[in-house]
Amino acid sequence: MLGSVDIKGELLYSQSFFFGFWTDCTNIKTRSPNATSGVYTIWPTGVKGSFEVYCKMLKDGGWTVIQRRTGGQLSFRQNWKAYKQGFGKCQKDHWLGLDKVWALTKGKNRNSVLRVDLWDFEGGSAFAEYQNFSVGNERMGYKLQVGIYSGNAGDAIRGAYAGIEQDGYGFSTLDHDNDGCSPCIFGDIAINDCSRMEGSGGWWFSRCGSANLNGNWYPAGNNRGWASGLRWDTWKGPEPYSAKATCMMAKFV
Repeated sequence: MLGSVDIKGELLYSQSFFFGFWTDCTNIKTRSPNATSGVYTIWPTGVKGSFEVYCKMLKDGGWTVIQRRTGGQLSFRQNWKAYKQGFGKCQKDHWLGLDKVWALTKGKNRNSVLRVDLWDFEGGSAFAEYQNFSVGNERMGYKLQVGIYSGNAGDAIRGAYAGIEQDGYGFSTLDHDNDGCSPCIFGDIAINDCSRMEGSGGWWFSRCGSANLNGNWYPAGNNRGWASGLRWDTWKGPEPYSAKATCMMAKFV
């Protein structure tokens, strides 16, 4: 049974009211085809407790939102503990939490698809999808794994040029560095800490790389030229372009 609160025609909160929980948003959409987008409580297999997620219910299934940015109200300048546990509110800008993403993607019997949606300030949008998406546990540094790419935003995770592929790299924050720089040389600049250079947020930096959606949010007119912005360098260029909005979400098939 589902309950919900509808505000100005937009479903902001949905919840389960029965014994037992869904494992993810794909599971919800499969079992309840008429389910609408909103916040649900899920309990992935093999996890000790339940937690809330935002489910985006589309024609191709239910997607579990991992990250959402729509403005600069919520700071993504957070430490390792915050990125591990998650921060923000599911119905607004937020980071779900690396432990939760690991719990969602750790099953070996299904394909986890990562989708990245990007919006610019000129009214355009683009997306990237990756098959076989997973994140390792904390002992593994929350190592990112992605498979075949499709979409029109470009494969920024594998990089705009050779040697900066983020696939296979652990997560980095200001207080927990896995970026592979000791230092990294960019022209006449030596970088030891990609997080510090790119807005002090956390990401799967690989010698910094071509993607970082957890940097600083910049408003229209001041969103070009920043290495510290919401970057997906295979989408816009040649100068850095900071997106107006981003969303990362996963589907399980």
